[in-house]
Amino acid sequence: MASTTLPDVSTRRQKAGIAPLEYTRRLWLQLILAGSFVFLYFPIFALIAFSFNDSKRNITWQGFTFDYYVKAFTNSSLHEAALNTLIIASISTVVSTVLGAMIGLVLQRYRFPGKGGYDGLIHLPIVIPEVCLGVAMLAFFSAISMPLGIATVTISHIAFSFPFVAVVVRARMEGFDLALEEASRDLGASEWQTFWNVTFPYMVPGVVAGALLAMTLSLDDFVITFFTSGPGSTTFPVKIYSMVRFSVTPEVNAASTILIVLTLALTVAAMMIQSRSDKKTKKANG
Repeated sequence: MASTTLPDVSTRRQKAGIAPLEYTRRLWLQLILAGSFVFLYFPIFALIAFSFNDSKRNITWQGFTFDYYVKAFTNSSLHEAALNTLIIASISTVVSTVLGAMIGLVLQRYRFPGKGGYDGLIHLPIVIPEVCLGVAMLAFFSAISMPLGIATVTISHIAFSFPFVAVVVRARMEGFDLALEEASRDLGASEWQTFWNVTFPYMVPGVVAGALLAMTLSLDDFVITFFTSGPGSTTFPVKIYSMVRFSVTPEVNAASTILIVLTLALTVAAMMIQSRSDKKTKKANG
């Protein structure tokens, strides 16, 4: 009877060359992943493709052209919206990076009363839906009678972005060896000299990655900006939304493609910097 017993599941998997945890090598899961990627990214590729469509109605493909990119680049209202976006994103990135770097270092390095609650409060803008944060910011500005404009949008973007910087910097500092600071102080360096010459250079990759992430979030944010913007403070995503309300033309697709490419470039840059810093940390610790 023992010789006729069927092999167990693990034995069959080993014979098939698939380990128990290698789920991605199974055909059914590969098909599900492929279908999910098509469902998520095909609309983006279709938008980019139709931005080159030589047709005003943008329903059927009529030919290849760059005319609508020329119209997008010569549209004065898009220029104004893009300028507002760059101003808001620049200020938001600088302030968010400074605040996030300091908070990330403090949360990783020090213990203080109420740290757990403060840590959860810092992560709250990451967890709650953007529409809730947008409504909350609008209610706050209304309560203090602050007129909506570039200033309110910038403050809202800072409140939304700096927790992401704090998370990145905190993760970066987890691999820092405190013995380096002790050695610096033993050699006569002051607290500021130790921070500037030892701690901060180690933080730089995390700070840069966090800054790029904060800029990306500010550039493509729509929900929070929609609630907190006023006359003369329309940003690029909000302007594209106003254009879509009338009709989806190749000009709208061209403007959207420009925003997608810019956001993707910043995201890839942040990921590359973070990946390189992680590799350097592993080499240093290994």
